[in-house]
Amino acid sequence: MDLSLDDVLKLTGGKVLNAAPETSLSGVATLSEACPGEIAFLGNEKYFQDFLTTKASVVLVPPGLPQYPEGVCFVEVENPSLSFNALVDHFMKAANDFAPGIHPSAVVDPTAKLNPEKVRVGANAVIEAGAEIGDGCDIGAGCIVCKSVVMGENCKLYPRVVVRERCILGKHVVVQPGAVIGSDGFGFLLNKETGRYDTIDQVGIVVVGDNVDIGANACIDRARFGRTVIGEGCKLDNLVQIGHNVSLDSHTVMCAQSGIAGSTHVGKYVTLAAQVGVSGHITIGDQAILAARTGVMSSLEGGQPYWGSPAATYKDASKQYAAIRRLPEAMKEMRDLRKMVKDLQKQLEEKS
Repeated sequence: MDLSLDDVLKLTGGKVLNAAPETSLSGVATLSEACPGEIAFLGNEKYFQDFLTTKASVVLVPPGLPQYPEGVCFVEVENPSLSFNALVDHFMKAANDFAPGIHPSAVVDPTAKLNPEKVRVGANAVIEAGAEIGDGCDIGAGCIVCKSVVMGENCKLYPRVVVRERCILGKHVVVQPGAVIGSDGFGFLLNKETGRYDTIDQVGIVVVGDNVDIGANACIDRARFGRTVIGEGCKLDNLVQIGHNVSLDSHTVMCAQSGIAGSTHVGKYVTLAAQVGVSGHITIGDQAILAARTGVMSSLEGGQPYWGSPAATYKDASKQYAAIRRLPEAMKEMRDLRKMVKDLQKQLEEKS
């Protein structure tokens, strides 16, 4: 589905800065990799040199650039990255043309509720008894949708996703390959009589809100009882771990390899950067930002950035880090001072 320049303007709301011949755009690319017939964007000044040498036919640009290359059409928009996403979405929809139907190798229990004319079920997928699949859902090859799962409209499960029994997915949920929703929580209790750990039954569910994206090989544990909740619009990266009875409020973002222990509540619009670890039974306030590898061991107020382990405000953590960087020099100064003191003591003893 090629785009004309007029199509680009309609999708982005931008304006053309320079006259350009009628062109047909067949795809999107980066500034450095784009070829004639493709569209790119300048969203960061560090790529300005790539911008000056790009071979793209059209480039989305922010207002007020000091210099423009020749032979390229420019469309000015307020947010090139966001506008570019609308174009990517157009081409992705064209590439992933939805064709409903159930593959012959798929296993669908007779009691499952779905419309074969409005749902796609891939090869070797399994849909168990009592599952309810909304119209427009696309269930990839090898997926398992367990008993009594409920999926809203237009969800997409990529290959080998597992959604365990009774879990609930809202509308427009996207789950990348290998993710598991509703695995047992990490519940074990040491039996002093036997000296072994007994398994604690995990009888709750996971509830995923609308417009949630879940990355590859992410794991979201079902509640011990009650619900583990992933709020509307949350975005979870690959290899994220969510413990039992955790609650993520709306539009929270978790980057790769981050994990949250059980029964913790995370507020709205919170950002957890890569490899953040959060302990259990605490609360993180709205709009908190946790920098990479932050270790959270107690509740944090919202509205500010944190860093370090244990987590401190970014300002305090930066001072601590700077002090640690100076520690070798400080230790050397301390050794020198000790030597000076000993020398002075020795001199005083000799004079006396």
